Amino acid sequence: MREQIELRAVDIESLIGQEHPARVIWGYVEGLDLSELEDRVKARENTPGHPPPSPRLLLALWLYATSDGVGSARALARLCENHDVYRWLCGGVSMNYHTLSDFRVGCADLLDRLLSEHLAALSKAGLVDLEKLTQDGVRIRANAGTGSFRREATLDRQMAQAQAIVEELKREVDADPEASNRRIRAARERAARERSERVQAAQAALAEIKRKRKQLDEKGGNGKKPKEPRASTTDPQARVMKMADAGFRPAYNVQVASAAGELIVVTVDVDNNGSDRGLMRPMLERTRSLLGCFPRRHLVDGGFCSAEDIEWAHGKGVDVYCPPTQSRSGIDPYLPRPGDSPGVLAWRARMASEDGKAQYRARTICECIHARWRNWDLRQLTVRGIDKVRAVVLWFALTNNILQGHRLAKT
Repeated sequence: MREQIELRAVDIESLIGQEHPARVIWGYVEGLDLSELEDRVKARENTPGHPPPSPRLLLALWLYATSDGVGSARALARLCENHDVYRWLCGGVSMNYHTLSDFRVGCADLLDRLLSEHLAALSKAGLVDLEKLTQDGVRIRANAGTGSFRREATLDRQMAQAQAIVEELKREVDADPEASNRRIRAARERAARERSERVQAAQAALAEIKRKRKQLDEKGGNGKKPKEPRASTTDPQARVMKMADAGFRPAYNVQVASAAGELIVVTVDVDNNGSDRGLMRPMLERTRSLLGCFPRRHLVDGGFCSAEDIEWAHGKGVDVYCPPTQSRSGIDPYLPRPGDSPGVLAWRARMASEDGKAQYRARTICECIHARWRNWDLRQLTVRGIDKVRAVVLWFALTNNILQGHRLAKT
């Protein structure tokens, strides 16, 4: 009798088990100091305005949604109505998708702080060693189509068309006495203006691409004939990169530093450079600002191999473990070469030793973090721009550390 109406009494507390991950996340969120978010709430008791949902609830919802592979605010709002786990988290509070969406990309500073504080707590408890770190990059598909990339001549033409439309609509709005038609034309003007702004951002991105190419040419180039540069009108900061399947698609290069041998993220960064070369030094400087000191050992794969970065790290007391590039001439890459600096000589000798190779084996564990994020459906981004992309990646990093730290504490 599926058409029969039932009246049920529901005990929300018993909807999920005692060992459910949602309880782990809620237990973590309950102990946080979120006064910086709570102070932003303008609707107070005995004052106008509808009371917004607690930032504590918003934080817990997105942390659990991240581990559940939910990346859409609309989908999360629907789950809060009909899914037992999300109903347990909400406890009868209704959610609005727009509030959820704004919160997800608007608290990157808070996520950075929480990630650092949680990492410090794990280190203090002796659950993680921060003297030996690994770094790895993963390319994540951007929220932009390949067809959105335009050459300079096309961007200039689109910019001229958009500006002409904006000016024409402005004149129509001023001359039209009918309010309804005026509102319609104002909406069209806004759409044209936003289009113009996107094209302008793409032109700025194109200029940056040209500048980097000029720097590369001054250093001798890469031996390939360069194609005419293009930029996306959808997400100007995205770049076409070679992906893991050897295909080329718009993406971002997400850099992850983690504790060697453990699935604990130390920090993350987002870049739009398709190569990992040259990204080791910025990550080491970032970890120093977070931890107060450089790690003693830093493990990276061959894509990060840069003599300049290795020498700089040597001067800071950091031993880099990175496999040397194989030479086409067949020369042993571990042998010293003319012009090698002291740091590079020490690195070659270190990687040639059995102890160095044994130390480097711990790097492969960090790739399990990327695999876990893939299982959480971090395959294509639903946001645009480096700042928003970094905010989304921070959700994955913090969720990873909460659940993994809970497992370490139990063992």
